Amino acid sequence: MILVNDIFHGKTELPGIFDDLLNSNAVKRLGRIHQSGAIFLVNPNITHTRLEHSVGVMLLIRKLGGSELEQIAGLLHDVSHTAFSHVGDYVFGNTEENYHEQVFEQMLKNSDIPEILGWHGYHVDQILNGNFPILEQDLPGLCADRIDYTLRDSYHAGLITHSAARDFMKHLSIDTSVITVNTKEKAEWINNLYKSLIEEVFNHPLHVYANMKLTELIKKGLGKNELSADDLAKDDTYLLNKIRSTASGYEAVKAIRQQKDFDAFVKKGMGLKMKNRQLNALI
Repeated sequence: MILVNDIFHGKTELPGIFDDLLNSNAVKRLGRIHQSGAIFLVNPNITHTRLEHSVGVMLLIRKLGGSELEQIAGLLHDVSHTAFSHVGDYVFGNTEENYHEQVFEQMLKNSDIPEILGWHGYHVDQILNGNFPILEQDLPGLCADRIDYTLRDSYHAGLITHSAARDFMKHLSIDTSVITVNTKEKAEWINNLYKSLIEEVFNHPLHVYANMKLTELIKKGLGKNELSADDLAKDDTYLLNKIRSTASGYEAVKAIRQQKDFDAFVKKGMGLKMKNRQLNALI
């Protein structure tokens, strides 16, 4: 058994398989990847990681009565994210922001996860081929992944309080494998919060600036063979240190932190934003 602690779900005792998975190299790597990409370079209040989000997704699935297998899928759903999360999508020109989904099978199979699953009577194909409706739903539907990052990212960005997030989760239930909200008021609340998160956090000009500037920097490094695509399969610290190992890279990262040329960037119309999304919670 293992005891995990989460800002929204508190302390939860979990079976041994989660102990082994949380100590795997693949999952521990997520603790070195920022959930919000390069935003932490210009906003030090937003530093939470993919691991925090993944644990939150797993615990929400558990709270809603999802199977152990779906809880495992929730913990593992982001193991293929590149360093700096969606910055990898921008580097590789993936406008759907789903590059991590395209490489999920390859990265999962090449990790230490299949062996760990085998210790506990599972097979990696159960994750790859499984149907997990609590974990994932197409937009504009609710799912554990979307609920957790909406609440967690909003909390760390200062849009909501800790208690507001916890209170909202009390109003969730499952109706034929679909997450529903039990009041119109709470459904409207999460829909509006999601809209605010997109507009005020993901598409905030300063945050867009940080992600775009780092994207340009990584692309330049790839073009000069100072970086390789494999470097993006590492973690933020590794990639950032490799970028800063050259004098020009060091100065470029420093310039992002100092928000150099930010005003000019805004005047040019920016250009890099998350795709337009809407949420439609059901009651």
